[in-house]
Amino acid sequence: MEPGSGEIQGTENRLLAGLPPSERERLLPRLTEIFLKVKTVLFEPGQPIDAVYFPLDGVISLVTPLEDGDIVEVATVGNEGLVGVPVVLGGSLAVRAISQVAGRCLTMEAGAFLSELGKRGGLSRVVDSYVQALFGQISQAAACNRLHSNEERLARWLLMSHDRVGADNFFITQEFLAQMLGSRRATVTLSASILQQAGFIQYRRGHVEITDRHGLESAACECYEVIRSALERVAVPQPL
Repeated sequence: MEPGSGEIQGTENRLLAGLPPSERERLLPRLTEIFLKVKTVLFEPGQPIDAVYFPLDGVISLVTPLEDGDIVEVATVGNEGLVGVPVVLGGSLAVRAISQVAGRCLTMEAGAFLSELGKRGGLSRVVDSYVQALFGQISQAAACNRLHSNEERLARWLLMSHDRVGADNFFITQEFLAQMLGSRRATVTLSASILQQAGFIQYRRGHVEITDRHGLESAACECYEVIRSALERVAVPQPL
């Protein structure tokens, strides 16, 4: 991890942006901005979680590692959420958290985070709502992985990353995409080629460019809209 400039700027985390302004200002001194490179591991399954992470413009995957070294993605988190919940002091989760698209995030020590939740204020309310939406995403993605084509799933994944990164271009290797989608690399190459031939994306040497957002939405399964709508409902700005 590389430290940021020490000044929080640019894209906001939508959970934090949805808090009353007075509460955001109070939390600010407890947040530290860092930069996550691709493939940065935040924690492993069973490892004590010592911090939570609020992405700003990157994407973090929650994955289950298998004995043969493969991984299966169970959820992705961007600026609509946070990584490290549900958590208790000294507790752990059964997943690995790994940065899949490089970017900035805000981090808070687990003890401080739990202390803030204990005050049962705005943060507690949005976190409770987000955890429900996160489990909904996990359930929807499990059904999607079982029932929908690789092209539909790839389109969904790219759309969700596009929403979170806030840019038409981002870096992701075919190897990493194959791991995230639970597919062979050759299958991902074919699916990306189909989307590229349709004019929806450009993909070269790990760089993806979304060239036709509307077309890409038409290629995705309904799971994208289901997950997006559930996450959108979480971060509703609160009054003073």
